[in-house]
Amino acid sequence: MTLLAPTRSGKAPDPPPAPRPGRYRLLPYLLLLPGAAWLLVFFGVPLLQLAAASLYDPNGSLSTGYAMTWAFGNYPDVVQAYWPQFLRSFGYAGLALVLALLMGYPLAYAIAQKAGRWKNLLLVCVVAPMFTSFLVRTLAWKTILSDNGALVGLLRDVHLLGPDGRLLATPFAVVLGLTYNFLPFLVLPLYASLERLDQRLLEAASDLYASPVQAFRRVTLPLSMPGLVAGTLLFFIPASGDYINAELLGTPNEYMIGNVIDSAFLVRLDYPQGAALSFLLMAAILAVVFGYLRRAGTEEVL
Repeated sequence: MTLLAPTRSGKAPDPPPAPRPGRYRLLPYLLLLPGAAWLLVFFGVPLLQLAAASLYDPNGSLSTGYAMTWAFGNYPDVVQAYWPQFLRSFGYAGLALVLALLMGYPLAYAIAQKAGRWKNLLLVCVVAPMFTSFLVRTLAWKTILSDNGALVGLLRDVHLLGPDGRLLATPFAVVLGLTYNFLPFLVLPLYASLERLDQRLLEAASDLYASPVQAFRRVTLPLSMPGLVAGTLLFFIPASGDYINAELLGTPNEYMIGNVIDSAFLVRLDYPQGAALSFLLMAAILAVVFGYLRRAGTEEVL
């Protein structure tokens, strides 16, 4: 605390005026302005245009134009027509997420806690496939799973597949493609959480006679929850809206809702239907995400 020297009159001088709070009040908002402007121009405006397109007259066309008739009936119509693709999208994404967790959590734990001097090399191996085009990676799996490929031949030789059995153009191929393509989005956030894990907590759990399973359930898993939640969201959101894997590794029987949206915009040129499907997909994903975050937050508190 600074003491103020008395003046000749014997009175202490007045303290210096405090800085005005309003002087810096707008500074945080000014710093947010470029990002907010970017989101407004490249996200907000297209989103409004998409919302308007979903309410166009479904009887219009690209050549004759679409009239704004506030056709809210577009939404129940597309749900009635394409609800199997909606369910299939979330089902495939959920199965791929389970497979990714079974592979990704042990991988992230091994890299973070056991890799030692090989840690950086293993991280490069995880992210290296992302240096290649998404399309090229999926086409590579199409070659690997082809009916004349070595993998199918080996499975037929050991009688895990029948003589006419196949892997390509099946739900298994689509789920496998989703798992492979989005696995790094799950591993990297998990690694970031597990890498910060304090080993002294595990030692304390061992000193308190906790078994390795109990130490994992009581210490490792709760402390890795931020990375687990972030990784599952980063995996599930793009996987549920993907259409490349179903297009290249499946058949129309395995098409997801992304394939329907792609066809509506680029093949059938049915903009109202494509826009309505897009909005419903966003709403469904947001509902799943908010429900998951609420559930994950409750479990973390408990």
